[in-house]
Amino acid sequence: MIDRRLFVLGLPVALTGCVDTLSAPPAMSVLPPIDPYYARLYDEVPGERYPVPAVDLYDVNPDYLRKVVDYGGSEAPGTVIVDSANRYLYLVQPGNQAIRYGVGVGREGFGWSGAATIRRKGEWPTWTPPSSMIARQPELAPYAGGMPPGLDNPLGARALYLYQGDRDTLFRIHGTNEPHTIGTRVSSGCIRMINQDVIDLYGRVPQGTRVVVLRDQGVA
Repeated sequence: MIDRRLFVLGLPVALTGCVDTLSAPPAMSVLPPIDPYYARLYDEVPGERYPVPAVDLYDVNPDYLRKVVDYGGSEAPGTVIVDSANRYLYLVQPGNQAIRYGVGVGREGFGWSGAATIRRKGEWPTWTPPSSMIARQPELAPYAGGMPPGLDNPLGARALYLYQGDRDTLFRIHGTNEPHTIGTRVSSGCIRMINQDVIDLYGRVPQGTRVVVLRDQGVA
């Protein structure tokens, strides 16, 4: 099991009211050091079509950083399991272990669950918002024909397309340029990952991989 040091953000001291006497300045909060292991894991990624910057790990809850954990479930090695309620994605490994990644999942009203298969994979994919999303957000109309790939693209560096049989579910496992949203219910149903994590997962799962998305009981 990979070990790591937990770190938290320091909070500035708030001063209220007026004073008429001199007082000592507030103590400065000191950010704890970043674990060098995670600094390397989430460093900038060389050799990509677009430069993937290093992640500011102070913006990410350390509980959602990649690690190897014990796994006692019944799914076979190679299966991807998304625990929507707790915002984790597991890639089951041999030997009763799994690689665990933090994810962002669908906000209320946009949650999705079920079994699917990765039928398509894409590096630096084009993002095409569905018509239902454009209806909710008309400002997305210019991208009805697709948004070109890049760091500003909502699908990030990689996308894994989930199908049920021959039907595209329209749900994806994909990267994000907003790592601070990992661990939250924020998406329109898709499963978002830190770019460094989705690049790692992309390299480990072939087309045909079984994906099980567990229901988030807290989302209607």
